[in-house]
Amino acid sequence: MNPMPQILEIEDLQTHFYTRQGIAKAVCGVSFHVSEGEILGVVGESGSGKSVTALSILRLVPFPGKIVSGEIRLKGQNLFDLTPSDMRQIRGDRISMIFQEPMISLNPAFTIGDQLIEALRVHRKISRREARDRAVEMLGQVDISNPEMRLEDYPHQLSGGMRQRVMIAEALLLNPNVLLADEPTTALDVTVQAQVLDVMYRLTQDMGTAIVLITHNLGLVAESADRVVVMYAGRVVEEGTVTDIFQDALHPYTQGLLKSIPIPGHSLGRQREELYEMKGMIPSLQRLPEGCSFHPRCSFVKEICSQTPPPRKEMGPMHFTQCWLYS
Repeated sequence: MNPMPQILEIEDLQTHFYTRQGIAKAVCGVSFHVSEGEILGVVGESGSGKSVTALSILRLVPFPGKIVSGEIRLKGQNLFDLTPSDMRQIRGDRISMIFQEPMISLNPAFTIGDQLIEALRVHRKISRREARDRAVEMLGQVDISNPEMRLEDYPHQLSGGMRQRVMIAEALLLNPNVLLADEPTTALDVTVQAQVLDVMYRLTQDMGTAIVLITHNLGLVAESADRVVVMYAGRVVEEGTVTDIFQDALHPYTQGLLKSIPIPGHSLGRQREELYEMKGMIPSLQRLPEGCSFHPRCSFVKEICSQTPPPRKEMGPMHFTQCWLYS
């Protein structure tokens, strides 16, 4: 079977924040790719660089952050070569993003209809009537009842789940090549989470859109992703298929994350099992350890780990890790 063509390629991305306390290296040489129609899970603790990587893809890194080096290619075109005007055309059209909190992205001063119609008319040469019809159609596709009436609502009049559906509708309005979903269901209850994710996956499968799912929820990734990228302190420490990561994790950090997942029912036996906890904390991005950033927390640390960053090593088809245990 021929592999799907790569839509998005990130190569040696470096994004730093220049603060009074020093340079915070939020993203340190990150490389990965996403193929057409694929769901790629990007996981790691808070502060691992997941969200900054997504903002770097959109060239929306906030001040005092700066993309220092690297390449981000969309269908072979390096986005860092584009003018700000050209990049504005890319955002929302060929690459869309769903944020964790819809109220950050939805303007409270405008109706849902105004915001969807404006997004369409900015990128497509169509009439307001055509844009309105498309907006109604898209709201219906994300399972919002009475979509014509909902166009007249303001964001604060909708529930959290409804707002998230509107965000999905807006993100997929223009059939993007790539959808960046940054913790898209964290603020929702479990039932609504499942409904929202089902809508998102169903629509992207119909359109062939690739999803980069950024989350700390490993259960979510296990259920939905095709491949997984594990990040720690701004670096990719392991990458592989869902089976590779969940059944044959190699990096000690990945293994620790998986052991930290609570297993329902395990506490009901005679001997209560304590939840596994990795020792230490994720390091300050202004003072990253020499060598492998994980070595102060690692149970398998060797002398070289504190001296030299480990190289990326292929351990099997599409399974990579950066750890001196295997180099």
